[in-house]
Amino acid sequence: MNRYELWIAFMTIVIREVRRFLRIWPQTIIPPVVTMALFFLIFGNVIGSRIGSMQGLPYSQFVAPGLIMLSVITNSYGNVVSSFYGSKFQRNIEELMVSPTPNFIILTGYIVGGMARGLLVGLIVSLVSLLFTDLSIFSPIIALAIILLTSMMFSVAGFLNAIYADSFDDISVIPNFVLTPLIYLGGVFYSTSLLNEFWANVSLINPILYMVNTFRFGFSGVTDIDIFWAFTMVCLFTLVLFLISLKLLSDSPRLRS
Repeated sequence: MNRYELWIAFMTIVIREVRRFLRIWPQTIIPPVVTMALFFLIFGNVIGSRIGSMQGLPYSQFVAPGLIMLSVITNSYGNVVSSFYGSKFQRNIEELMVSPTPNFIILTGYIVGGMARGLLVGLIVSLVSLLFTDLSIFSPIIALAIILLTSMMFSVAGFLNAIYADSFDDISVIPNFVLTPLIYLGGVFYSTSLLNEFWANVSLINPILYMVNTFRFGFSGVTDIDIFWAFTMVCLFTLVLFLISLKLLSDSPRLRS
């Protein structure tokens, strides 16, 4: 395939993915926005008014970047895992794989589709957060870079989950028993400076801690971790997951059974 044909194949997958989640927007866009609004109301205003400040910030401003990142992570992941597994279940993925479309175009198309949903929901949640708190941007480049990398990483992770899933139940195991605990223990609602030394060190193995803190730094200039190391970890995880997914897309018997 020449470059023009590769571009057409890529955009076809992306447009299909975007149309898929926009067509059912009451299921894909509204629920996460409502959920985040409730988080802002309960944790930001009700509980936050009792907590006061954290790391020198009003609590509502402290949790806002974490809640935005939470919505990006869950929606980027959820879009790809549900879409690709749905194609596996309906067996129409076989038609795509026997086409001359290269595997990296297929994978990248699904990833960009997942990023589109994650970033769209993240943008809407950011606008909703303005109803509950004041947000300022300390470093827009860092904030944009980390949210793009995070959305990409969890889109790839969702693709990997979809490859291994054998049933619709399997696509909910990782989000429920791995992703959710990592998110809630990733510094969304608290600073690791409040933890004792042991648990603060344990928190350092949670990759979401780095993403949330880097995104918070982009808004307020406040962080618990080293920004350079955070970007290094996210880039490394994304690259490894991408290469594994590409390998499985080429060789996995799960896609050819």
